[in-house]
Amino acid sequence: MADYRAPLEDIRFVLKHVFNVEEFWQGLEGMGDMDIDTADAILEEAAKICEEVLAPLNREADEQGSQWSEGNVTSPEGFKDAYQTFCEGGWNGLGGNPEYDGMGMPKTLVAAVEEMLQGSCIAFGLAPMLTAGASFAINAHASDELKALYLPKMYSGEWAGAMDLTEPHAGTDLGLIRTKAQPQADGSYAITGTKIFITWGEHDMADNIVHLVLAKLPDAPAGSRGISLFLVPKVIPNADGSLGARNGVSCGSIEKKMGIKASATCVMNFDGAQGWLVGEPNKGLMAMFTMMNYERLMVGVQGISVAEASYQNAAEYAKERIQSRSPSGPQMPDKEADSLLVHPDVRRMLMTMRAYNEGGRAFYIYVARWLDTAKYGATEELRKHADNMVALLTPVAKAFMTDVAFDSAVMGQQVYGGHGYIREWGQEQHVRDIRITQIYEGTNGIQAMDLIGRKTLAVDGGLLALLAEEIRAYCASAGDDHSHLAEALLCALEGLEASTQHILSASKQDPNYPGAIACDYLHYVGYVAYGYMWLQMACAAKQSSSAQAQAKPALAEFFFAYLLPQVATLQQRIESGASSVMGLPMDAF
Repeated sequence: MADYRAPLEDIRFVLKHVFNVEEFWQGLEGMGDMDIDTADAILEEAAKICEEVLAPLNREADEQGSQWSEGNVTSPEGFKDAYQTFCEGGWNGLGGNPEYDGMGMPKTLVAAVEEMLQGSCIAFGLAPMLTAGASFAINAHASDELKALYLPKMYSGEWAGAMDLTEPHAGTDLGLIRTKAQPQADGSYAITGTKIFITWGEHDMADNIVHLVLAKLPDAPAGSRGISLFLVPKVIPNADGSLGARNGVSCGSIEKKMGIKASATCVMNFDGAQGWLVGEPNKGLMAMFTMMNYERLMVGVQGISVAEASYQNAAEYAKERIQSRSPSGPQMPDKEADSLLVHPDVRRMLMTMRAYNEGGRAFYIYVARWLDTAKYGATEELRKHADNMVALLTPVAKAFMTDVAFDSAVMGQQVYGGHGYIREWGQEQHVRDIRITQIYEGTNGIQAMDLIGRKTLAVDGGLLALLAEEIRAYCASAGDDHSHLAEALLCALEGLEASTQHILSASKQDPNYPGAIACDYLHYVGYVAYGYMWLQMACAAKQSSSAQAQAKPALAEFFFAYLLPQVATLQQRIESGASSVMGLPMDAF
């Protein structure tokens, strides 16, 4: 099994040569001092802690898992010390608000650090990821008093964060939640109810855990319009930030799972726990989506990160493993057989993995640029445009990135043959770990329904039109060397636009149609977006002499020749309608 190596060279290539982030940062409000040298130093230090401290824990922590006993959760051996090292480096506050001791780094940089964190040990990486997401929601919606009390402790890592949405009877349909919030005389609320699937809802790594809990007030409207958001700490802090009494929050059990076994997935019980309202009453879902949208991009990054680790393993194995001879004759005549790399099918799998992984890396940084623009853009018009792009791209980032990342991890396992099925080689863990990324933070089917409903039908295809305009402008400037790639991308884009128009028309006739084709449509958008990334990377390759950059043109050719043509099948399925999906009677299942 290969040691994890942070993909620094490729991250730098994308940041510096594809997206010219230094110039981009200097155009943002409050980011004028940010430069590529500072980013390089941060990336170097992040890579060091990920490779040397976190990655060595990954396999043994998976074997050991988190342990529950009488309401307490013990993290795997080494996690507590690693968490302390991580926090001492200030990494929890990397993207945090500087007013509350955060570092205020742009998302374009934070997302790249997040990839290394998740790729080295995803189960560990979930803890700071959730803390960052909870901090983001608190900073956006909580009162100044709550921000001043909680954010510095969360940025330092002294206190961790958790997100408490799901209940035993209510998964995606949050309107069905039963957790209650009873107003108290002192302005706080008594929170009572049970939440499930709460990642790192209880653990021993931080002194306190800050839960963001969805609950309903006594006079709340029915359904999702009656949901409020509450901050509920495990231990109630005193006014000076010191820890006071234990709150009515307890962990009833932890789940036995397929993957990410080292992280604790908790059942959390709230028994009249003291909590404080975040945002406006009955507007909790909107406030929670601030955190959810942050997490959804990060889940996409998780998918890429684990798929990258799988690729590193598979590529090293393919180089070292000798088996049979090349179809064109011996390539290693001094050995008994040639390496796996001479076999076209093995190359197909490795090339597919790289095309998806590196395309995904460029794509998440591209989405992060729009997030930075939405937050720090110089004009209201620019910020509004960025908000629209984020709205379109977030479900694609979460769902398409994790779908193809899972495929990559399976290919990485396949390269090993029988050894890929054996635990000691590490590939089966990557397959198990990455699988959850397609499920949590809104299943990928839900992401597809979001894209087809709110982001397409509700706006008459207007958001896609923004992306299409940008792609066309870039293709026009691509140059003769890459004109054939630009033409292929434009052809795929035209097919996507035609499918979008078909969807807008057919959805008026058949209420089942949007759901039947939603996942295909999301994948269509994903392939076009990745094609856009690969065209940009191919064009930028000449700006760098690195080995990573020099490989880009060949990888781009592979993506356009081998992977992008799948959109033809997607278009055919989209236009086939819902009749075949809905044709089987319910009693036949």
